[in-house]
Formats: sequence, structure tokens, C-alpha cells
Amino acid sequence: MRLIDESQIVAGFIPVDTQTGANVGDVVSMKNYGHLTVIFFKAVGAANDDPVFTFAQGTDIAFGTNAVLATIDEYWKKEGADLAAIGTFTRVAQAASQTVTLSATSAESQGLYVFEIDDTDLTDGYSCVRVTVAKTGTAGAQLGAMLYILSEPRHSAATMVSAIA
Repeated sequence: MRLIDESQIVAGFIPVDTQTGANVGDVVSMKNYGHLTVIFFKAVGAANDDPVFTFAQGTDIAFGTNAVLATIDEYWKKEGADLAAIGTFTRVAQAASQTVTLSATSAESQGLYVFEIDDTDLTDGYSCVRVTVAKTGTAGAQLGAMLYILSEPRHSAATMVSAIA
């Protein structure tokens, strides 16, 4: 199986200094997909500038009608001084919420964070998702980027259906 044959990949947001302001991810539609994987990848930042994620759901790609997506109860992370030296993910559990606040020392580490969302996690009538990473503070630069990977397509196609239209 090739990933590109079974999924759609969308830039949540391109690499950016997360301390410059709120980092609002693109909106993706799960109408044609059963699962969404959100991946956030970051460089080392300054102490106390730990990333905070907010998950939201919308009724359409314009996101005019939206609500919190308060079902995030776990995520996976690789976090440390050298990501190349970290072989496995660590599962982190939390009470179901629309917000994920990384550990109090996450800013000082390189990080790779994975969030999994099923279409059944969305409220009836909602089919779109957006993830925002709050401004990480002003102590120093912290580069980050986010990808969305939509999988479990509802229909087979030679080219995967767009998730942004």
C-alpha cells in the first residue's frame, strides 16, 4: 500500500514561527474520509512557550457554523533534545477536551505530536475540522508546522478526493 493511494494530505499550516501569533490551521472536510490524523512538528523554543492546541468542528469548509471538538482524550508524542534518537511514540492520555496543552517543558524540546480523529468524534451535522496552535509566547522563536492526513476514503478513486473543497 502506498500512502498517497489511500489518503489525502493537506497542509494545516506551513512552517512558521509560532510565537508571532495564533497559528490557525486550514479547515479540512471529512465528508469523504472516515479518519483524520493531525501531525504537529516543531523545533526547540524557549522555556515556558509550550504549545497549546484547540480543536474545532464546522458544518462546512467556510467554517461559518462551528463548535468546539471536545473529544480529544489522547495523543502520541516524540519529544526530546534530538528527535532522530527517539524511536517510539509515547501515548499521553487526558480527560476529553477541545484543548491539549503540551507538557511544561515541551518548548525546550524538539517535538512530533500526533492526534487521531474519527468521523464519529464529530457532532451530527458537522463534517469539518480545524486545529489552532496558540501563540507560543515571546521568549524566543519556535518553528512549527502542521499536516492533516485524511484516510479511510468512503469511495475508491484513482486520485483521492480533495478535503479542502
